Amino acid sequence: MTEQNIQEDQIVAKVIGRLVPFLFLCYIVNYLDRFNVSFAAMDLKADLAMGDKAYGLGVGIFFIGYVFFEVPSNLMLQKFGARVWIARIMVTWGIISSCMMLIKSIPGFYTLRLLLGVAEAGFFPGIIFYLSHWIPKREQAKVFAMFLTSTALAGVIGGPVSGAILKMSGVGGLRGWQWLFLLEGIPAVIMGLVTLGYLTDRPEQAQWLNPAEREWLSREMRAENDAKQARHGMTLLQALTHGTVWELGVLYFSIIISFYGVSFWLPQIIKNLSGLSNSMADTVSAGPYLAASIGMVLVGRHSDRTGERRWHVALSAWAGCAGLLASAAFQQSQPWLAYAALCLAATGIWSTLGAFWSMPTAFLTGTAAAGGIALINSMGSVGGLGPIMIGYIKEKTQSFEAGLLVLAATLLIAGFIALSVREAQREKL
Repeated sequence: MTEQNIQEDQIVAKVIGRLVPFLFLCYIVNYLDRFNVSFAAMDLKADLAMGDKAYGLGVGIFFIGYVFFEVPSNLMLQKFGARVWIARIMVTWGIISSCMMLIKSIPGFYTLRLLLGVAEAGFFPGIIFYLSHWIPKREQAKVFAMFLTSTALAGVIGGPVSGAILKMSGVGGLRGWQWLFLLEGIPAVIMGLVTLGYLTDRPEQAQWLNPAEREWLSREMRAENDAKQARHGMTLLQALTHGTVWELGVLYFSIIISFYGVSFWLPQIIKNLSGLSNSMADTVSAGPYLAASIGMVLVGRHSDRTGERRWHVALSAWAGCAGLLASAAFQQSQPWLAYAALCLAATGIWSTLGAFWSMPTAFLTGTAAAGGIALINSMGSVGGLGPIMIGYIKEKTQSFEAGLLVLAATLLIAGFIALSVREAQREKL
């Protein structure tokens, strides 16, 4: 490796060290506020006399607002800049998340979940779009995987922390789930305000890089953007109607339906197969997330090292499928084998993400990227049907086995779709 390559790698490492840990922390907060309802579920359902079907609907209704406001939000991010728009998103969702402590009825639960989806719309695709302007293509799968381990580590942290907060039930006359929503919403507001002073919109504005570093990074990212524009250049409308964008959206849906299905029901699945207390089930749910956080980084690094994307997504999806099938098979007879299989399932599902998000950023640029990435994420977010479906099946069958089998089938399909993505084939991803 030449001295110039070493210096360039050092600049990229400096950028990663500046941006990824902060955005990682922001997304942990985001994930907790979106999914803490899964930890509150058992007590919340009892207090509101809410069945599994109603809970699943309340969880899934979040995605109605999320899907419809995703593309407009990402376009606003490009217009106003990531610093201002991400801060706005975080402050808004933090306030709404804390207000969930005021829920008194099932319709109130539905309403606040819907508003939370509207508030959070654009956050995740906005960060993917933002990072694609700072991180060279050759490093993106690794960086996206590092960033997205936040979703897994949020589960590692969220289980024990949420279990501890739920034990505050009775303090100040509040139930444990009320404390959970209140305390876990406040960090989003704080981090949103910090974002205004911490993030930099574009490489050429980065005062934390020296002039030579700024010049190299700006030139490198412009060159990549120009190359993509020359090869695939398209308008926003062309991106929103592009066959590969829609194919990636269908692929993401096939992955995310199991991602959400597992995430929103994991503590209850564990309680059902183990007989543990509510707080202990929340704590033990950290295991699958820990396994997923390790696996997704390793898969992301290997994808960058080989320059291959499609098979990394497909094989990870099939590993997740195998884990869900095994967990369903052992639910009644071998609970700890079922739990180990859940760890495999989570590892497979989460490991698809780093390589997957390197696919659209390989050929989308500018406004087309802002809209295209948001559209893909919106289509994937229809996977919010997963929790609704699990709730419906659980209420009908009084078990989780059939629901896990349905989720496994979506991952099996996802693997075949990943191998068929046309743009990825041309880019040798």
